[in-house]
Amino acid sequence: MSRKDSYRRIYEILNSHYGPQHWWPADSPFEVMVGAVLVQNTSWENASTAIKCLKEAGLMTPSAIYKISADELATYIVSSGYFNIKARRLKALCQWLAEKNDIDQLKKLPLKTLRKDLLGIHGIGPETADDILLYALDKPVFIIDSYTRRLFSRLGLLQYDDTYEKLRRCFEQAFDEDLEVFNQCHALIVVHAKDICRKQPLCMECCLRKICLASTEL
Repeated sequence: MSRKDSYRRIYEILNSHYGPQHWWPADSPFEVMVGAVLVQNTSWENASTAIKCLKEAGLMTPSAIYKISADELATYIVSSGYFNIKARRLKALCQWLAEKNDIDQLKKLPLKTLRKDLLGIHGIGPETADDILLYALDKPVFIIDSYTRRLFSRLGLLQYDDTYEKLRRCFEQAFDEDLEVFNQCHALIVVHAKDICRKQPLCMECCLRKICLASTEL
């Protein structure tokens, strides 16, 4: 079986097992962007708590975050960790958005242009940029995160320490740059790796155990 067929088979098994995920959980594209920054090096639960604080303070708009000082902004996102660093990153993101004027207009720009711009923003790396591109700007990119590396390296389909760009290209080629599949597949990987394919995996409960090289059931 080719690598492309293997990737597709895994997606089909996960999709059948878990069903639609409707990911990313957010009320607006801008909230997705904020979440993508806040979830860096922390859990979604911690990032979600910070987002709630921003909403309660009336700060869930680019202009509100752009106008507030980084020091004050940091007090609202403490739960996300590295809050002083993330405050500066959010400010940089909102400055970029202020220059672009409108998120809907951003969606009309070419993928390569947007990705280059995002990677030029302070604190925005490939994973965060691709989170924003896929879930906020509806661009067909595949996100490589630690869950993807863990799951697919255990399945024997990648080397855990392969470069981000090499892995991204592998997945995008396997799924023919399909926006909806990218969205659902990444969400499925996240839920499966969080609940089952943990650092200490629950192999007996895994829907992929029969094809996993690392399964303790074998």
